[in-house]
Order: sequence, then C-alpha cells, then structure tokens
Amino acid sequence: MSALGQRAACVARQARQARPNGVRSKRTYASESHGHDHGHGHHAPPVEESLGSAFYIAIGAIPASMFVYSISRPGKDGQPSAVSTWLEKLSDNKEKWETRAHLTTAAIQEAARDKHLFYNIERNRHIELSYPEVFQHGSPFNVPAGHSVNLDQVVSHYRKQHLDEEERKATKLAAKAEAAAAAAAAK
Repeated sequence: MSALGQRAACVARQARQARPNGVRSKRTYASESHGHDHGHGHHAPPVEESLGSAFYIAIGAIPASMFVYSISRPGKDGQPSAVSTWLEKLSDNKEKWETRAHLTTAAIQEAARDKHLFYNIERNRHIELSYPEVFQHGSPFNVPAGHSVNLDQVVSHYRKQHLDEEERKATKLAAKAEAAAAAAAAK
C-alpha cells in the first residue's frame, strides 16, 4: 500500500468512528472465538513503502505534456513549429525512400533472373522456356490412357530454334572479331 493509500485508510477509520449516536457494529473474528490469547495485542511493525512507479509516471507526464505543447506551438514571427518541420523532413524523405525501394526491387528482380539463368543454363540448353514442365502441369501418376501429350515435336521445335539462335550469335561474334582484326591491322 502506498503512503497516500495509508493516509486515506486512516481518514476512513476516523470517519467511521465518528458516526452519529455512537452506534458501532461489533466485529467478531474466528481467532477471538477460541478464548485463547495468541498475542493479538501485537501488531506488525510499520513498513516504509515507496510511492510506486505509477506515481512517478503520473508526475513525469506533467513536464512531458508541457514539453510536447511547447514544441507543437508555432514560433515567433510565424515560424513553423518543430513538429511541423520534423514532419516535413519525413515527407521529403518519402520520395527518396520510394526511389530507393524501386531501385532495390529492380536489383532483386534482376538478381533473381540471373540466378535462374545460371541455375538452368547447364540443365536445359535446348529449351527457351522458363522450365520444361510448363506444357504438362500436374501429377504424372493416374493419368488415363490417351490423355498424355506427345511433346517430341515441341521439344524439337525449340531445340531447332535454340540452335539457330546460337548459330546467329556465333556468326555475329565472328563478324565482330573480323572487324576488330581488320581495324587492328589498319592501324
């Protein structure tokens, strides 16, 4: 019990004793009904208790609220308050954060594309698709007869397309190498 609570209890006891007509109700306790004296005349020694954290928080709220009020008021000569200038700084940073988030997202997506490219370049050299199972999604088990599709023509088409693309790249590289050799010889 805090010091304020002890004082309130003392005032309540005094008010209870000052009843009109001197009427008091008799109190009986189980320990008194035995007729034995167990040292009921002795009371516990008084204990010094602190006011508690709630008291200090309530007292600390007063200067804190005064501080918040003072920084929220506009300054002399119509200057904006400290809170307004702080909020304006945050809104200016919002555009920077959006730009930074956009660049980060683009970098992560590019890294994911590169990772996918490096992981799949050795496995699926002849297929330009993101993964070969794109044509047949679903479980390979319990497929009724006649429902599976023969993909040999599709695979050969993409294999041929890949080889043609590689051949085009090789001729382009060879042409660049010849042009570089010719430029080096001309110097």
